[in-house]
Amino acid sequence: MNSGNKFLNVYTELKKILKKFENGMNVKDEGKENYYLIGPYSEKFKKELWFASLHIKKNYVSYHLMPVYMYPELVKEIPSPLKKRMQGKSCFNFKEYDKELFQHLAKLTLSAHKMFSKRFDNI
Repeated sequence: MNSGNKFLNVYTELKKILKKFENGMNVKDEGKENYYLIGPYSEKFKKELWFASLHIKKNYVSYHLMPVYMYPELVKEIPSPLKKRMQGKSCFNFKEYDKELFQHLAKLTLSAHKMFSKRFDNI
């Protein structure tokens, strides 16, 4: 494992949020450092659509939530404290467990899943 041992608790807690959305998704779980949820094949885009991923990096844990990029109106739902953790258009970085931030992220992930799943019959 990389230097992410100190981030394993953060990774584990964030993974709990994403595991709730595995049904109908392709799950790629690479142990204690990488986890992916990939939606079904999209005829419109001619590929599978990524829903979310989680990665332990050297200095933080990154939580990528692609529907935030796909549906910009989701950005309006992001509370200011969580928005401060945002890098780019769909990534949130964390160095430590924060119950309040993770609750906000869980709520955002639920909203994102509702929008994302409208594209597919089997999610």
